Amino acid sequence: MSQNSSKTKVGDLRPSQILFSGGIGASVDLPHLSAIVMGLDDWDMVHANELGEERLLAAVKHGLNKSVKKLMSPPAMQETKGIPQGLDDAAKVGIPVSPFPTWLLCPNCRLLAPLQSKLFDLKINRYRPDKTCYVHTNCAKAKFPPTVVPVRFLVACPRGHLDDFPWHYFVHHRTGGTCENSLLRLFEYGVSGSAADIEVKCDTCNATRRMSDAFGESGKRNLPQCRGRHVHLRNFEADGCDQQMIAISLGASNSWFPITLSALSIPTSTKKLEQLVEKEWVKLEKAFSIEVLQVIRELGNIREFSQYSNEELWKEIEKKRSGQESNDESNVKDLKTPEWQIFSNADTQFNNADFQLKLVDTPIGFEQYFEKVVLVERLREVRALVGFTRIESPGDFADTGEISRSNWAPISRQDPTWVPAAEVKGEGIFLQFNEETIAAWEKKKAVKDYNRECFDAHKIWRKARKLDPDINYPGTRYILIHSFAHALMRQLSIECGYTAASLRERIYTKSPKEENGPMAGVLIYTAAPDSEGTLGGLVSLGKPEVLGRHIEQALEQMRLCASDPLCAEHDFHQSPATSLHGSACHACIFSPETSCERGNKFLDRSVLIPTVRSEFSKLAFFSHLA
Repeated sequence: MSQNSSKTKVGDLRPSQILFSGGIGASVDLPHLSAIVMGLDDWDMVHANELGEERLLAAVKHGLNKSVKKLMSPPAMQETKGIPQGLDDAAKVGIPVSPFPTWLLCPNCRLLAPLQSKLFDLKINRYRPDKTCYVHTNCAKAKFPPTVVPVRFLVACPRGHLDDFPWHYFVHHRTGGTCENSLLRLFEYGVSGSAADIEVKCDTCNATRRMSDAFGESGKRNLPQCRGRHVHLRNFEADGCDQQMIAISLGASNSWFPITLSALSIPTSTKKLEQLVEKEWVKLEKAFSIEVLQVIRELGNIREFSQYSNEELWKEIEKKRSGQESNDESNVKDLKTPEWQIFSNADTQFNNADFQLKLVDTPIGFEQYFEKVVLVERLREVRALVGFTRIESPGDFADTGEISRSNWAPISRQDPTWVPAAEVKGEGIFLQFNEETIAAWEKKKAVKDYNRECFDAHKIWRKARKLDPDINYPGTRYILIHSFAHALMRQLSIECGYTAASLRERIYTKSPKEENGPMAGVLIYTAAPDSEGTLGGLVSLGKPEVLGRHIEQALEQMRLCASDPLCAEHDFHQSPATSLHGSACHACIFSPETSCERGNKFLDRSVLIPTVRSEFSKLAFFSHLA
């Protein structure tokens, strides 16, 4: 945390949290503080490591900026033996944050004031960073200086701006938002914690106002126009902002949505030397001559190549470099097609230390529906943070390219030369659907009628967001496989010990008419930064007799929902402007946001198995369970 040009450690984050919950521009709740993660301009990358994943880097360049040259892990000090010392250099390595909101509240005297007022003092505990806090030294109602807390109200706008709540403007609305020597206090009169029970008062002029006036329709009238502030970049938009401020609570789920891109590390060659060069390309690409290569080898950074001569390795490096530029365009075009090709072919000759496949028989009892099951005993996923939004989720768009640049908040003041990324290793199960069975299902009249209804709802939903209504409709094939993936993930998390958030989906669907089509498959995998996703627990469930039982139970759970008949009667046309799903809810098929690639949209358990809504029974793909 930066305070008066000093650095103070205030807490810890996992690398995955930088991408999902506590990334650049997000508020991080600590035991006694609230801080915002600063932009890339403030990061010290001395202790960061470069991550190699060419396909993802090409996609980041295409989606964000061609100036990006690297994917970098967050800075972290290497672990050392012994007890860490609170005053050593390791305590100053990490991600920069700054106190936010800057308005704090004394729980004893209810004083509400900004840090700039110097009424609160920072109390640092170098040996217990979690106890670092601000205190009200001169509190008249406390024997000892009480720890102050961050005020729980902020303002934001859909353009990605965030700001402190305009307290003076809000409480002094009758006097034009001003009061000389104003001293504010915040009182809570009820036990519910609702805005209607909270009142801000000025001791100087006795002006008061309830916080309920800042929310809903009242908030549109009582709050000023957004100032265009990017707290994480320490600046304001040069042209200001034309949006209305929206009051939000500290830690609200709509205050920060990450925009991320991800790719699985898949081998492109069966030759061991080519695989090793691909794996260590981040280091080898810096060798622009055979002499530099020799220096790199002498430093001991590429010991895996000890059995190969300099000439053999240099020849492979030149081959890799010559083909890199031509591959960039294909990498950008489609991240999933190469993954589908290697999973569907299930060629074990591509196996390496980070990627291992094993072909097994199809699930017992479901042979007519699945063509192939592949156990992915090892996989590596790299995910990069390229921006974020506020108020509106990126899940409202089909892909990052559709997010308006005016709503896409930047992660740095200048064009970034690198972006933060994290790699995780795990395991998974890939299921390839039988193309003939899916094609026959799609030709049914009930499915065709259903497809038209879904497409109409899709167009209404996109029109409400001022997007082209006729593109990016995934089709009933996607709805089917997406719904199946959620049902199976839910079953695995309930019965097999995996937490719901530790499982993820990766859907592969294309119609026969599309380029590189047809595709019909799903990868359910664990990619967790801890040991849960790497111990073989998920792969063990892919055995034919075990997987068949789990699929049957997963589908049976979809037959009846705790919210039926309301859930079963919900269809795509019921509220297309706000939601885009059929018979689906949190009680039956919805998954955590980190697990779903489409923000719990395009889901409908009616396409899997008959529900209590009898008129939809002809939609069921798994007809033998009807």
